[in-house]
Amino acid sequence: MNKQIKGVLTAIVTPFDADGAVNPQALKQQINRQLDAGNGIFCGGTNGEFFVLNEQEKVAVTATCIDEVAGRAPVVAHIGEISTRETIRLGKQIEKLGVDAVSVITPYFVPLKQDELIAHYTAVADAVSVPMFLYNIPARTGNTIEPETARTLAAHPNIIGIKDSAGSYESLSGYLNVVKDIASFDVLNGPDSLIHRGFVEGCSACISGLANVAPQAINAIWSRFNAGDIDGSRTAQESVTGLRTDLYNVAFSPAAVKKALQIMGYDVGDSRYAVTFSEQQLQQIRQIVNPYLH
Repeated sequence: MNKQIKGVLTAIVTPFDADGAVNPQALKQQINRQLDAGNGIFCGGTNGEFFVLNEQEKVAVTATCIDEVAGRAPVVAHIGEISTRETIRLGKQIEKLGVDAVSVITPYFVPLKQDELIAHYTAVADAVSVPMFLYNIPARTGNTIEPETARTLAAHPNIIGIKDSAGSYESLSGYLNVVKDIASFDVLNGPDSLIHRGFVEGCSACISGLANVAPQAINAIWSRFNAGDIDGSRTAQESVTGLRTDLYNVAFSPAAVKKALQIMGYDVGDSRYAVTFSEQQLQQIRQIVNPYLH
């Protein structure tokens, strides 16, 4: 029986140095900020900019996370690639590092039917030895894992849940409802706006990009819920509403989160993909993160 992954996992950023290379020391600093707040680590995801990391970098980032966490919290690593072959290839390298689980985004760019998604995920789950989460983020991939597809895949002994980043309660509740009678299959909430509601409705954990900026504030949503303080959890969720809506309105999440961390004094570098910030946008971010400066 696999140990259930619960609480907050931070979709940790991948810091880069002045030359644009992965910066392990800066990554360790960010990992320890999260551990100090009681959060686990989700590495190589959207906020980790997996889409601009090469295979060696993905392995190195995961290895750094495993080594620094040293068993103090769960570590889940994303291994999804466009092809089944490449996903398995990366997964076989990542599984050796000691991760608690892996996460696999749907193939992207190429539209797939549900039976093709089932074939892809089944092949990956057959090939890797560590527990696996499906990862649904249709706005970025063009492919949606339908709830019934998730239920079909839940029968695989190595598929233990789904991370839903579709961004709506309708999507999240669709998964929660269809697998509510399957104790071995968990639903992980992706959108920072639905953390509290997700826990109330039955999510075992959330994967939070915003926790990079506000680790304690995000953890409070979980820790209060877990202690039975539902109203306190809801209040904690409301306290980060402005941070979430305002920051994500400035730019796509990884770049905006990284720029916020820079302004807060953390040397995480810039995002690798093409993005620029005007002085007005930088001023906006300074105002947004001001309450979280210590």
